[in-house]
Amino acid sequence: MAVLVTGCAGFIGSHFCEKLLNEGYEVVGIDNMNQYYNPDLKKQNLIEIEKTADEISGSFTFYLMDIREQEQINQILREHKVDAIVHLAAMAGVRPSMENPLLYVEVNEVGTATLLEEAKNVGVEKFVFASSSSVYGNNKDVPFKESDNVDHPISTYASTKKSGELLCHMYSKIHGMKIACLRFFTVYGPRQRPDLAINKFTHLILKDQKIPVYGTGDKSRDFTYIDDIIDGVYKSYKYVCSAKESVYQIFNLGESQTTTVNQLIQLIENAVGKKAQIQYLPDQAGDVQRTFADVSKARELINYNPQTKIAEGIQKYVDWVKQRV
Repeated sequence: MAVLVTGCAGFIGSHFCEKLLNEGYEVVGIDNMNQYYNPDLKKQNLIEIEKTADEISGSFTFYLMDIREQEQINQILREHKVDAIVHLAAMAGVRPSMENPLLYVEVNEVGTATLLEEAKNVGVEKFVFASSSSVYGNNKDVPFKESDNVDHPISTYASTKKSGELLCHMYSKIHGMKIACLRFFTVYGPRQRPDLAINKFTHLILKDQKIPVYGTGDKSRDFTYIDDIIDGVYKSYKYVCSAKESVYQIFNLGESQTTTVNQLIQLIENAVGKKAQIQYLPDQAGDVQRTFADVSKARELINYNPQTKIAEGIQKYVDWVKQRV
């Protein structure tokens, strides 16, 4: 059984490809290896996937391409007899999306529509879409529930993710597809993107350089360890696979615990064994005050059960970084 994974060379995508391979699936990966961050890091992720495939005699096929290439998507789905799509590719980042909104709309919205349309055309009914906790905006009610109103995004990135959810809803209701939309809450761990706080702070502290903190450091996030996210993505995939008829669900995937930026810095200091030099800067547009996941729906419907507390996860991540510097 073949599964198409978009964004396969990225942080979450590479881990999920390895998970599928270890579960015995044929994996077909798509990634355009863009310059959002150093493509060499993505190349290394591909090497790790291929290494996993070789170790277990698994099947991994990689295509260097863009998710908006409609004819090629159609050809790949047919050639590999793809049974399901796990769509993790996107232009990422809240702050950069405010600087180049048209690119984010084009890739995230048109790209998602392209995948859904070709899935419909070929008869691929099962679809998992990576959304984001950013769709909640500055939601006043915590923890965030999937039933909360998300009509007030405060970044281009968030609005494109909400648009993706709406496209998925339409394709499920009109075309009978089986779809799960996953709202990820600040994922971290080995292979994390270099622009994200935990990665950035860890490397700057190790180099005795100042770390930038926007605002007073009181913003809080529901930091989610990569192993728990991968477990949630896989269980969501199995959920749509087991559906007897059309289904559309949204699941929060977080740890359901919050940590302020200042607390996060202290945890990284403890794990690294060094004090941070902090440079406080003005708030940036698009940053929400807090994120906090209610994961009770995911617990009930897919048996999602996050295990990694933030202190443990930070220590694991710092240990991984120290092995590589």
